[in-house]
Amino acid sequence: MKKMYLIGEISRRVKLSQKRIREYEKEGLLAPMRDSRTNNRHYTDLDIKQIKQINNLIHKHGLTISCLKTLLKSAPCWNVFDCKKTGECAVFKNPHTPCYVTMKNALDSKCKTCPVYLNRNQKPIKILVQ
Repeated sequence: MKKMYLIGEISRRVKLSQKRIREYEKEGLLAPMRDSRTNNRHYTDLDIKQIKQINNLIHKHGLTISCLKTLLKSAPCWNVFDCKKTGECAVFKNPHTPCYVTMKNALDSKCKTCPVYLNRNQKPIKILVQ
């Protein structure tokens, strides 16, 4: 069973305020699991990694949240989050199809918490068009 953390512990681990973490969730960059009884957010080690990388991309590399959402629509998740398990990934083996299409028959909680999956309904934009 995966270790789960509450937002207070996550906040201390990633050195961000709870408000900032909730903002990332509101913007569609995170989707922590929720306890059906209390509605508390429960974070996994993958969520911790994603929060750190999102914060890194915003504060060290200067991406805006809007820019990051565009990146998540166009770049493979393994590039954004430096995934080390690409050999096991059906999406990695089929890179020209969006992850949520490849995984539609096997959508599990891991896919549903992926920022790429969360941003799938965003309207695509033409980036390199004059």
